[in-house]
Order: sequence, then C-alpha cells, then structure tokens
Amino acid sequence: MPPRLALPVIEAAFPRQLHTYWPQLQEKTRSWLLQKRLMPADKVEEHVDGLRYTDLMAGYYIGAPDEVLQAIADYSAWFFVWDDRHDRDIVHGRSAAWRRLRSALHTALDSPGDHLHHRDALVAGFADSVLRLYSFLSPAWNARFARHFHAVIEAYDQEFRNRTEGVVPTVEEYLALRRLTFAHWIWTDLLEPSAGCELPDEVRKNPAYRRPALLSQEFAAWYNDLCSLPKELAGNEVHNLGISLIRHDGLTLEEATEEMRRRIENCISEFLVAEQEGLRFADDLADGTVRGKELSAAVRDCLGNMRNWFSSVYWFHHESGRYMVDSWEDRSTPPYVNNEAAGEK
Repeated sequence: MPPRLALPVIEAAFPRQLHTYWPQLQEKTRSWLLQKRLMPADKVEEHVDGLRYTDLMAGYYIGAPDEVLQAIADYSAWFFVWDDRHDRDIVHGRSAAWRRLRSALHTALDSPGDHLHHRDALVAGFADSVLRLYSFLSPAWNARFARHFHAVIEAYDQEFRNRTEGVVPTVEEYLALRRLTFAHWIWTDLLEPSAGCELPDEVRKNPAYRRPALLSQEFAAWYNDLCSLPKELAGNEVHNLGISLIRHDGLTLEEATEEMRRRIENCISEFLVAEQEGLRFADDLADGTVRGKELSAAVRDCLGNMRNWFSSVYWFHHESGRYMVDSWEDRSTPPYVNNEAAGEK
C-alpha cells in the first residue's frame, strides 16, 4: 500500500477478525442487490465482490446473530448505492430528482412497510432493509435509529447544496457535518442488536461509552477521507477533510495529508485510552444483579466491536475497488456506477 496510507499501529495493535457467517453474507447481499434492482446485473457481476462491502460489516459486528449481520450488511450495501446516486445527481445537476429522493427516504424511514414496492428501487430497498432492522429491538430503539437517520438525510442535502454551489466548508464545519454524512451514530446504534441488548440512556450516553464510540467513527471517517482524497480531487469534490485544510488553512496537498495522518494517529491513541475507561465502566455495571451482568457483557461486546472497526475500515480501504482510482478509465467516474441506467448520456 502507499506509504501515506500505511498505519503500522493498526496492523500491530488491532488484529483483524471476520465473522464466521461472511461467505454466506457475501452471497446473500449480492443476491439482495440484484433482487432489489439496486445495481444492474452486469455491475453486480463485475464489481460487487471486488468492492468488498460485506467484508467491512463482517469485520465490524463480530458476534452478531447471522440474521442481524445480514440485515446490517444489506443496509450498508444500500448506503453505498445511495451515496453513489447522490454523487451522480450532483454531477449531472439533477436537483429535482434529489429532492424527490430525499423526501421519499424521510417518509420511508417512518413507515417502511408502506414503501416496499416504491417505484424507485432505491427507496424500496431502503424500506426493506430498515423494516428488517426495526425487528430486532424495541420501538424506542427504532425511533432513535430513525431520528439519527433523518439527520443523515439532511446532512446529505447540505452536502448536495455545498457541492452544487462550490462551497468548501471550514474545517470545523466539515468535521461536524462529516459525523452525520458518515452516519456515526447509526453504526454505533447497530452495535446494540449485534450484542443482543438495547442499552439504556444512562449507559449509552455515559462518556465512558460514548467517547470510544465517537473515536472509532472519527477514525473511520477521517481515514476514508485520506484514502479517497485523490478520487475526490479528481471529481471536483468539496467535502473532504484534506480539501478543507487546503482551502481554509492554506496547506499544500502534502501538508494536508500529513495533518490528516496526525489527526488519525491521535484518534487511535485516544481510543486506546478511552477503551480502558470503557472497560472499567463495564466492570462497574456488573453490580451483582442479573441486569447489571447483562449490561456489563453488552458494553464489553460493543467496545470489542468498536475496536474491530479500526482494522475492518483499514483493510477495507486497501482491498475495495471503491478506492482504486488509479485503475479507473476515468478518474472522476467510478466504474461501478451506471450513468445510462439513471437516464444520463
């Protein structure tokens, strides 16, 4: 891998794991994408396995029941397809189409059962995946998930406007928006059905739990920015930590890359400290009651998967064709998207 992307601390201190269900996961998510018409058959055949979307989830939610992991992996694959549609709508100036999609996703999030046969395959696929995710825990968890994803949709709308208008957010504005466009709290919410335990607010919002959760997501978002910087510069993007550093802090590309690496490495170091605080918090929850034992075990499971996120994200970015921009015929147009299918010329 390029030296600018290598992080020896991840390779040494964060052993890579993969859920035992992964082979079936890959096959079933591929079939789900075809069944839901989320990607053309030729693109699925040529690219999906190489994109390694299921590897990312199978390396994160270790210990999840198979049906939970399958629902998460399908939802994650949908998320990548949605991200690509969003990008193509921006590139081709389809503002009205984006507004329709944005509205439909908000509505489907609140009543997924009513949108399983929506005429837009992206909305129908979203409804299917959300309805399955809603089946694992309580209505309160579902409402929290919905609240968090409504905010993600609005953040994508903000990104649409920024890119359409050529607005590069400041570093602080970008970091706040990135927590939403990367869906930090969605992936964190999904730790709970994976652990088979819904966490009460006093546990979930405790800094000893929330801090390592945030750091694991910040690492993923910033490392994604580091790896996708060449792709996004080629595509005239405005949403990348490196681009904000160049535009607003006056850094060169080389200096911005070094600053991104510094932030990423600090994030890893801070997580290792926060992880220990989280484990002490888990110990304290084991107060001799059955409920205390259950919560302690669930927090430990969640912390373990926060740790797994580091290695899963790291290796995904080196193995997925999504970031191999130098091998693309057109550096600004990913080969796994289909312009003609979207009515483009």
